[in-house]
Amino acid sequence: QLKLVNPSQYRFEHLVTQMKWRLQEGRGEAVYQIGVEDNGLLVGLSEEEMRASLKTLRRMAEKVGADITVLREREVDYDSDVPRKITEVLVRKVPDNQQFLDLRVAVLGNVDSGKSTLLGVLTQGELDNGRGRARLNLFRHLHEIQSGRTSSISFEILGFNSKGEVVNYSDSRTAEEICESSSKMITFIDLAGHHKYLKTTIFGLTSYCPDFAMLVVSANTGIAGTTREHLGLAMALKVPFFIVISKVDLCSKATVERTVKQLERILKQPGCNKLPLLVNSDDDAVTAAQQFAQSPNITPIFTLSSVSGENLDLLKVFLNILPPLTNSKEQEELMQQLTEFQVDEIYTVPEVGTVVGGTLSSGICREGENLVVGPTDDGKFLRLKVCSIQRNRSACRVLRAGQAATLALGSFDRSLLRKGMVMVSPEMNPTICSVFEAEIVLLFHATTFRKGFQVTVHVGNVRQTAIVEKIHGKDKLRTGEKAVVCFRFIKHPEYLKIGAKLLFREGVTKGIGHVTDLQAITTKENGMEESLGPGQLSF
Repeated sequence: QLKLVNPSQYRFEHLVTQMKWRLQEGRGEAVYQIGVEDNGLLVGLSEEEMRASLKTLRRMAEKVGADITVLREREVDYDSDVPRKITEVLVRKVPDNQQFLDLRVAVLGNVDSGKSTLLGVLTQGELDNGRGRARLNLFRHLHEIQSGRTSSISFEILGFNSKGEVVNYSDSRTAEEICESSSKMITFIDLAGHHKYLKTTIFGLTSYCPDFAMLVVSANTGIAGTTREHLGLAMALKVPFFIVISKVDLCSKATVERTVKQLERILKQPGCNKLPLLVNSDDDAVTAAQQFAQSPNITPIFTLSSVSGENLDLLKVFLNILPPLTNSKEQEELMQQLTEFQVDEIYTVPEVGTVVGGTLSSGICREGENLVVGPTDDGKFLRLKVCSIQRNRSACRVLRAGQAATLALGSFDRSLLRKGMVMVSPEMNPTICSVFEAEIVLLFHATTFRKGFQVTVHVGNVRQTAIVEKIHGKDKLRTGEKAVVCFRFIKHPEYLKIGAKLLFREGVTKGIGHVTDLQAITTKENGMEESLGPGQLSF
């Protein structure tokens, strides 16, 4: 927008309608540049015009029920004696039909690069003491506290209110309070860095569908251990990532620069083909967030310290502006499909019964809805009822496509459930298979890859050992070769979709690809069991 000085009533209404549309497109967020002509010419406005324009923008925002925050101001050289400025403003409004904007960020990096500590500092609002105090609240098991290593997947939340201020545990006591006072929530998925927990890390990346990944590299060790592997995983699954170089308080400027150069060299290699963007100021952080969302080739790099707090604010500015990847239209299309919920975790909660956690990949799920869950070991689907839904630890009536939540299933028998199952609406008639074909690329293999080889296959939330039944057109594969391969699951059939991304590994063997064909198993009467054995509800 060039300027918005005292618009007429008609023009004002038109601007408000335009703002509503922009907010809807950006799922509740829009950035306005004031003082820029429609063709992108930087004209700038004088002090007075800028004040009047911002006042109009505030009136527009009030009218649609949004809040505005000035991101940055910049002076431009334009032929005039008066100094002229351009301002960028973030307009944010929580959509009426949901509580907050939600982004999921997976946290990757080598062991001891400071992933959990950085999250502890961001979500607790207190700096670390250099000996691991900040991360204690993130650990889920006693052995993690004793060894200081993450071995499971934990979730941490960081909120931003509509003015762009950070909402975390420093001023809110509970997760519910953070949810209530935030208009944008970032859920960090804290993954394990240690090589022995790699399968957990892959499961976290494939089943929780993160929007972005944050690769943490320690400034004093540089790129070591599993860093390259995690970088490769993010690239293989096409998750856009940005890089955080931590622990800059421990080493000299020269060491930090060396690590940055090392990273830039790797990112520019033909395999990665990324454009590194080092963030040194608020201005850079705003540019990085906008560019990063528009083109996935740009990789912002932050250098910060969780102990001294240096440059932490830049990361917060970046996370605040980071827009969601999908626009509202794509989400609406997903919501019109039939319900499908991926089961990632299963708990038993006292006085609630069995609870499953996971992501709704399509459709809408309401409280009290009847769904079927499966496939069981013999390929059947069982009926169940959703008793209640919780999202980010607060109750929620309706779950929409793309959102993660936990569903309480009442007295349903937990032993019938396992990770990798799906809950779908009964009319979906889901296809399940034991044998499937995938087009794969072998990334690394010590010898040759041939028929009869066993690998662990990850497809979304499915994780199971499979045997190579046949390699089409070849007897064996070597590193870097492509082929269509037929796999067969060892234990039980799974629910797969054509086109789903696939990762497999076995020791040092690794490969990626996508599912191209399924050999569906048809079971009698869809395998819906009517009589559900003793101790269970029958419908």
